[in-house]
Amino acid sequence: MRIVIITGLSGAGKSKAVECMEDLGYYCIDNLPPQLMNDFVSLGGNDIKKVAFVMDIRGGEFFDDLKNGIEELKQTGIHYSIVFLEASEEVLIRRYKETRRIHPVSKDGNIQDGILKEKEKLKGIRDIADYIIDTSDLTTAQLKTELKKIFDTGENVENLTITITSFGYKNGIPLDSDIVLDVRFLPNPFYLRSLKNLTGNNRKVKEYVLKWPESKAFIEKSYDLIQFLIPYYIREGKSQLVMAFGCTGGQHRSVVLANEFYNRLSQEGKRVILHHRDLK
Repeated sequence: MRIVIITGLSGAGKSKAVECMEDLGYYCIDNLPPQLMNDFVSLGGNDIKKVAFVMDIRGGEFFDDLKNGIEELKQTGIHYSIVFLEASEEVLIRRYKETRRIHPVSKDGNIQDGILKEKEKLKGIRDIADYIIDTSDLTTAQLKTELKKIFDTGENVENLTITITSFGYKNGIPLDSDIVLDVRFLPNPFYLRSLKNLTGNNRKVKEYVLKWPESKAFIEKSYDLIQFLIPYYIREGKSQLVMAFGCTGGQHRSVVLANEFYNRLSQEGKRVILHHRDLK
């Protein structure tokens, strides 16, 4: 029997993950008390080959037994994996406001306070998770793709999601950026009448931006830097890396460069998300 334990922050997408696991042929059980995991395994016998348990803070006092339940599973020799879902505070707050639900850890309605308390309580589980997936920028389809890579295709997936974003300096630098690359030194298509009203997603703009020797040199040197850094970010336990490419308005040069890095990293099998913040 193959067991997947899905846990993480409230509002991070565990219900969507369950739907994805069901599509992959897993028998899914939501909010099972951890101490009953071994009982279910014994009852399932040879009839159930793949099962996914969803366990989170909703279990109250029962959830505190999760580590003990995992330890018991380990002693039986059964293979299991832990998936921890999380998202940024901003995204979690927005999701709760949209659904008008009360955070399970903060009955007084203070969502941010509830998120902080839950993070602290789940830290021990996050530390032992096999896979940490940040769903801040993931659609349901993208989440399904990530889970399929891990549990269906058997790929060796790095526990690091790279978000590549383009932006315009006139609108400010993205606050969640880890690495900011300024591409305003490149020739600007904005000053060409034929390209001004196009974007970096247009083939003509792409060809214009990438034709310069400095563009090619910048891409190669920057890509080498990223390839050097990624293993060390993973070693330090970082699950989310945000690379931001900035030009003046976020319409041309930064979009081309963000697309270029997204394509390269995707072709290598990295977990990559592309976002054009200021693109009209």
